[in-house]
Amino acid sequence: MEILSLAIVGLLIVISPGADFVLVLKNSINSNRKAGILTAIGISLAIGVHITYSMLGLSYLISQSELVYSAVKYAGAAYLIYLGVTGILTADEKLATLEVGAPTAKPLQFISQGFLCNMLNPKTMLFFISLFSQLISNNSNDNHYALGYGIYIAFLHFAWFSIVAIIFTAKSLQNHILNMKKRLNQACGLGLISFGVVLAINTY
Repeated sequence: MEILSLAIVGLLIVISPGADFVLVLKNSINSNRKAGILTAIGISLAIGVHITYSMLGLSYLISQSELVYSAVKYAGAAYLIYLGVTGILTADEKLATLEVGAPTAKPLQFISQGFLCNMLNPKTMLFFISLFSQLISNNSNDNHYALGYGIYIAFLHFAWFSIVAIIFTAKSLQNHILNMKKRLNQACGLGLISFGVVLAINTY
């Protein structure tokens, strides 16, 4: 695959709507911009783990073990449903303003949410299996190329979801977001639950 094609594929994968996007949006509108960016950091760290086991060839072994793969799939589905239900139950919580620079009470909570949301998604694992199987070979130069591409994907995730957090906490949107906060929370919650249910019942 050519470099340009790989770059475009990576970009499309990152910006396509999914559970990661919904989670960043939920944390941004419920807490602040920093919370959304911390969630983006967690997602990028998970991508780093996907890159590591793909480079070591473990992703293929995981995909071939029905027990391990099912455990990852159902754990991911349960976690998404948990986040969705929590979001719906807290949809009525009031938010006076979306403080851009306000300190975040539990930064590790947002990082771990982003990390687990991405890490427990078998679709991401399958993406790295299919892509890195074409990039990795016995040639060390090819492996360096694969590592560089993995770093590019991780950076794209951080950059894109940070942009999402910045946009949805912009002062010009604050009044609209605050007025729609309950519905957005409910929509995000239902979205996460839907992703979890689909993940649980789908076979790959």
